[in-house]
Amino acid sequence: MKRISIALFVLFAFIYVLPLGFRPLTIPDETRYGEIPREMLTSGDWVVPRLNGLKYFEKPPFGYWANAVSMVTFGENAFALRIPSALSVIISAFMIFLLVRRFSPRGSASALAPAIFLTCPLVLVIGHINLLDSLLSMLLTGAMVSFFFAHMADKMRRKVFFLALMGVFCGLAFLTKGFLAFAVPVLAIVPFMLWEGRYKDLFRIPWIPVVTAFAVVLPWSLMIHFREGDFWNYFFWTEHVARFLDPVRGQHPKPLWYFLPVLAGGALPWVAQSPAAIPTVLKFEMKKPLIRFAICWFLFPFLFFSVCSGKLIPYILPCFPPLAIVFAMGLVAYFEAGKCRAFSISAWVLAVLCGLGGLFLLVSGLSLYEAIRVYDPDEGVKWLVGSFGAFLWAFLVIGSIRMKDYRKKMAFYCAGILPFFFLASLSVPNSAMDRRTPGGLLERNLSRVTPNAVLVSNDNVLRAVCWFFKRDDAKVLEKAGEFTYGLKHEDNRPGKFLSVAAFKDTLRENAGERPVILVLTRDHYEDYRDQLPAPVFKDADNHFVFVVY
Repeated sequence: MKRISIALFVLFAFIYVLPLGFRPLTIPDETRYGEIPREMLTSGDWVVPRLNGLKYFEKPPFGYWANAVSMVTFGENAFALRIPSALSVIISAFMIFLLVRRFSPRGSASALAPAIFLTCPLVLVIGHINLLDSLLSMLLTGAMVSFFFAHMADKMRRKVFFLALMGVFCGLAFLTKGFLAFAVPVLAIVPFMLWEGRYKDLFRIPWIPVVTAFAVVLPWSLMIHFREGDFWNYFFWTEHVARFLDPVRGQHPKPLWYFLPVLAGGALPWVAQSPAAIPTVLKFEMKKPLIRFAICWFLFPFLFFSVCSGKLIPYILPCFPPLAIVFAMGLVAYFEAGKCRAFSISAWVLAVLCGLGGLFLLVSGLSLYEAIRVYDPDEGVKWLVGSFGAFLWAFLVIGSIRMKDYRKKMAFYCAGILPFFFLASLSVPNSAMDRRTPGGLLERNLSRVTPNAVLVSNDNVLRAVCWFFKRDDAKVLEKAGEFTYGLKHEDNRPGKFLSVAAFKDTLRENAGERPVILVLTRDHYEDYRDQLPAPVFKDADNHFVFVVY
């Protein structure tokens, strides 16, 4: 088992780190969370976040700081922007390991819990994308793990230390994504303490983490307040109250049940084992404090995210560490009770589904009928790579059924999704990526963007224009999107927002003196094309247009 554990760890590191630089950066998120720290490094201003030189107050700065440090270390590239997310996932898994190893009476669960976490598809995908959610989830995991260590400590010195450490994690989580840093721990800890019958401690323990979190948050909070007095008004009311409670003003409205299918797909290999794990937990494990804590940690934040009006898939990532703990302890208890039938049936179902998926990709790649083709004819053998990955997953799942030792059984079951995910990341159809990856078009026209060129773009594409051309002075054409706040509070760069009429004036003013470069999605360009003069140069792909006047 020691050799198997080492092999799995190497496989996890290989799968999580190696593919980070292969895929092109996507819009809007990856280029946004790359451009803001790039502008911090260029300007030397680490206090006020800016995007395209405009104030950007949707998030505090800690995630940008992490990306900036990574860029200083690894350069301005896709790997540098994604490695903080991957490391956050791996650190979260290590903290899960420490928690379960210390407080679970079932030794094998300490290895299985982080393995379950690392093999959940949602964790895998977000761990390979430049988003703030993996970092936030890691910090919240640190806060929750620290609390439980404090809760179980029998010496006051250890209790104080871990409560202070919890406050540090909460403070950094607040500096990453705001008030969720406090909402998630409170929603989980209060019902857990009531369940444990220690409600009096609810009035004793908060003071230490509150003070340490306040100490972490205070320096930047004061600096941003004195530099930009409107930050807290916008950040609190618009980014929290409106987003989470107001269905009219909030962003990304979704139905109450939205996260149920997200959870089922995001934890797919393990949700399939619910018939084995969940009844065992309910029957044998409910008196254990760690299980009670994990249930509260998962359930109440999940309900909170579900009732909020604004929903995006990554929001429930903080619910996956406790889910992994519950499944690990349930499955180990299940196997130690000498059972395996429910596991084998669920594994066979999963293997059949994987095999059917691989068969579909194989037939699709060989078929002449476009209606069932997933890949374009010029994409080579991507379909074969994806098909092989699905078949390999099915083969390893079947291997887990045949193993006698349940620890080897779990090792095979965990390993199945990893090569599939690696191969799938190399075989994503162009049609799934083209709409979100303008980098190829922009990079092949870098030489045309002279230092005196006037750059014009809008909404999602503008972040990529700034990142690839290393500029923070692009003008916004009609569709401002999340640049709206910065444009309204523009104090030193007038004329950054252009209507179509103003863009025409810009073309006339710069004719023969400076090139004016317009970068838009193809749909937006078609909306404006008849109103504009003929360009000097035009380059386009399926979804984006680069035009020089």
